[in-house]
Parts: sequence; structure tokens; C-alpha cells
Amino acid sequence: MNSTTTELYFDATLYEYSDNYDVSAAPCTKEGVKNFGSHFLPTLYSLVFLLGLVGNTLVILVLFKYKRLKSMTDIFLLNLAISDLLFVFSLPFWSYYAADQWVFGDGLCKIISWIYLVGFYSGIFFIMLMSIDRYLAIVHAVLALRARTVTYGIITSLIVWLVAIFASAPELIFNESYKERNYTTCKPRYPDNSTNWRFFFSLQVNILGLIIPSVVMIFCYSMIIKTLLYCRSEKKNKAVRMIFAVMIVFFVFWSPYNIVLFLLSLVDLGVLASCQVSKTLDYAIQVTETLAFFHCFLNPIIYFFMGEKFKKYVKLLFKNWPVPGMLFKRCGLLATFPTESSGSFYTQSTGDQDAL
Repeated sequence: MNSTTTELYFDATLYEYSDNYDVSAAPCTKEGVKNFGSHFLPTLYSLVFLLGLVGNTLVILVLFKYKRLKSMTDIFLLNLAISDLLFVFSLPFWSYYAADQWVFGDGLCKIISWIYLVGFYSGIFFIMLMSIDRYLAIVHAVLALRARTVTYGIITSLIVWLVAIFASAPELIFNESYKERNYTTCKPRYPDNSTNWRFFFSLQVNILGLIIPSVVMIFCYSMIIKTLLYCRSEKKNKAVRMIFAVMIVFFVFWSPYNIVLFLLSLVDLGVLASCQVSKTLDYAIQVTETLAFFHCFLNPIIYFFMGEKFKKYVKLLFKNWPVPGMLFKRCGLLATFPTESSGSFYTQSTGDQDAL
């Protein structure tokens, strides 16, 4: 395989390493980038798959067994966990692809790429919706009593899934598995000017995956913090800490990937034409993309360590399981907790967030 045409994962497709450097200069070889990815990516993809599968499965079990999906918050949490599971489901395929080549056929190339991107978009959209949900619960507590219902939660969730499916449709249309220089790839085949198409989809990912959610989250959390500062209490302080944790984790894990993605678009357009810059960004996209992947299992960890109710439910869930129950007892973590009658991770009347 010609090293200058090596590909890299980009939103469930292979991001084609850019060739827009000065052709009059020495050849820009990128075999080292490919070798780095083949050793670095499979291990980390596998780790994210296992942690994401376990963590989000726990969230779903807790929601069905103890929360019973009685509030809008529970509906959003369930859909977020499903989104993350969709996302991690595709990782074993990309892990094998990074280590070797695509061996799963054209049909799975389209489907796995599409599932990946649906999980990507829907996961970020549900994080955004949870920010709006917290905003309503804390800043507009009276309105929240009418607006934060299971019915509205289901309707909003269906709209989010439709938007995510529509935004991911190009994966089904353009992605193909085919031979290229004796190497089987799974990547998009765009008509006419492929550079413009790649730039368009890169821009779409940045707008839908970072800019819009960031604006919404910054507004919601700013208003929440402003409201909470007027009424100090331990529960309110916990809510502030949770808010900062969710927001900081989102920005830390997704912003570097989107920034590098945008810079790679500039390479495609020829704005950045240096071979060294191109290679550096190729390394960077692998690292930052994997960092972004880790976000899909961090939400359950945040819930466990910063949410008292969720922690109690996990302990209850494991109480009768031999090995986890024994470990919890030895660590002094296992106790009997009454099941909460409230169907929400928030106190509906006050907007206090004390469960996540």
C-alpha cells in the first residue's frame, strides 16, 4: 500500500490522509503514521469498548430496575446510554481495521459506519438535552413541573434520533468497501470534487458535534450557576460540582478532536501545505479521536462517584451477585438502601440535583 494514501478513522469513516502538500518537494511518506495507528488504536479501542459496554449497561439496568423511567431525566439518561452503546458496538470492527484492513464486506462497511455516526451525534445531542433539562429544573422550577414529563421526554428523544439518523445518512450513501492498491478499505467515495465533500462533512461534525452543543451548554450552565449562587446549601453545592464535572469532561474530551479535525480540513483545502504539519495532524487526529472515544464511558463513572442515589442503586444491584457483592462488603461499601419513590434524578419541586 502506498504510504501517502493511508487512511485514518474519522467519524466511522476513514479520514483519508491529506496529500495537499508541496508536490515539488521530497515525497511526504507516512508509513510511520500507519504503523503508529496499527499498534496504538486496536488496544485503546478494545479498552473503550469493554468499559463503555459495562458502564452503560449498568446505567440501563439501574434505570429499569430502580428508576422505572418515571421522568424526562430518566428518559434522556436511558437514551444517552443507548447512544453510547451504539457507539462502542462499532469499535471492535474499527479495531480490527486499524490493525489490518477491512474484511467485513461492503454491507457492514455502510452499516457499521452509519451506526457509529448515529451513536456519535445522538450521544452529544442527549448530553445537550440533559443540560436543557437541568436548566429547566433549576432555573424555571415552576415551568419544569409541566414541561419535564415522560411524554415530552419521549417525543424529544424521538426527534433527536431522527436528526441523528438524518445527519448520518451520508455514511449509508457514500461509504464503500473496495480494493485500493491491494488494500481493502472502508471509506467514502464522493462524487466530483471529493475535497469539498470532505470539508463539508468536517464542518458538519464541528457545527453539530461541538459548536451548537457548546453554545447551549454554556448558556444553560451559566444560568444554573447564577441561580444556585443565590441559595447556598450542601445539595446546591453538589449540583454545582456535578455541573462543572459534566461540562469540563465534555470540553476536555471533545474539543481537541474537533480542533484537529478542522485543521485537517485546512490541509485538504491546501491552506496548510507543509508535509510535517500534515503528518503531525495525522498523529494528532488518532490521539484526540481516541481521547474523545473515552467520553462514552465517563458518564457512568461521574454518576457513581458524584451521585449518591446512583451509587446506592449500583450497590443494591450487586448485593446479591456473589463476586461483586463480596468485593463491596470487603470494601465496606455495601449497605441496604431503600428504593426511592421519586422517579427522577432530580427533586421535581425544587430542582435540586442530588442523584447523578
